[in-house]
Amino acid sequence: MKPRGLLLVAALAAPGCISAPEIVMVDRATALEEQASGSFKDVEQRLARAGMSPTPVPLTPNQLEELGIQPTPLVENLGRTQADRVDELLRRHCVGEGKDGLLVDTRRRCQAGRLTTEDVALVERVNRARLQLWKWMRTVRPGVPEESLRQSWHQMHAEGVVCGGWVEAADGTWGEKKC
Repeated sequence: MKPRGLLLVAALAAPGCISAPEIVMVDRATALEEQASGSFKDVEQRLARAGMSPTPVPLTPNQLEELGIQPTPLVENLGRTQADRVDELLRRHCVGEGKDGLLVDTRRRCQAGRLTTEDVALVERVNRARLQLWKWMRTVRPGVPEESLRQSWHQMHAEGVVCGGWVEAADGTWGEKKC
């Protein structure tokens, strides 16, 4: 080997001549990396604010029933008829079947909820319809006394009253219909 080549090899082999390139480390992630790693400042701040503001604790349906409050149905009851609503009122004891054949407002004994204005209007409508029915029955059977017609209608109607419905007995006491 020639002296120039040896000199070049010796120069390269000497310490300090060969060095690694400078590496620059960045300790901050890019915006895309922050999103991918789950940095959601808005969500974290909303969560922190929600934790600081007190709100009422929701009650379970069983707890609401124990308090006498009917929980809202999960599905709307669009197919409910007026007869279904009257049956519900009878079961809840908000309305009772009187011994005279008319519906009676018994809201003091009402269980699970209260009587709404719509319910009161429904009871009045049903009672008007019953009075009209009895009036018509008198025209069909003019020789039969009105009280007798009412009693026979009431006996037949009492068989169809919903089980557990609030019914007035002949002696004036109230109780649930047994089935």
